[in-house]
Amino acid sequence: MKEELTVKAIENGTVIDHIQADKLYKILSIIGIENFDTPVFFGNNLPSKKYGTKAIIKIADRYPSDDDANKIALIDPKAVINIIKDFKVVDKRQVELPEKIEGFVKCFNPKCITNHEKVSTKFTVVKKDGKIGLKCRYCEKITWEDNIEII
Repeated sequence: MKEELTVKAIENGTVIDHIQADKLYKILSIIGIENFDTPVFFGNNLPSKKYGTKAIIKIADRYPSDDDANKIALIDPKAVINIIKDFKVVDKRQVELPEKIEGFVKCFNPKCITNHEKVSTKFTVVKKDGKIGLKCRYCEKITWEDNIEII
């Protein structure tokens, strides 16, 4: 007999799906789940026909801000956000990498003015050889995806 455990469907909230399994914990960290006061369910290394394995996050009674969606897109541009109302998906969208990022990523350059003064970071998103980078408006250094630090 095949037994399968599933996480209960949520009545209202957000499901972030098709997350690369190795990106789950970084996404959980950047969306700040430690501050949520509603149920959060997540699964990792789940089977996926499209990617082999995937992760999923279900957040009851909360909806992502544009900043949250931008942060998720920076970490995993293949993630999909589903908005759930009355147990039904009412909106399903692929996260989109914005052209510009402001205020929530630290510049990788230790000499950048943003790391020494109260200046908000501003970046232009760049892509090269399949990698994502953020070019700082002030020092023009590129912070590549492996070094992105959310502040």
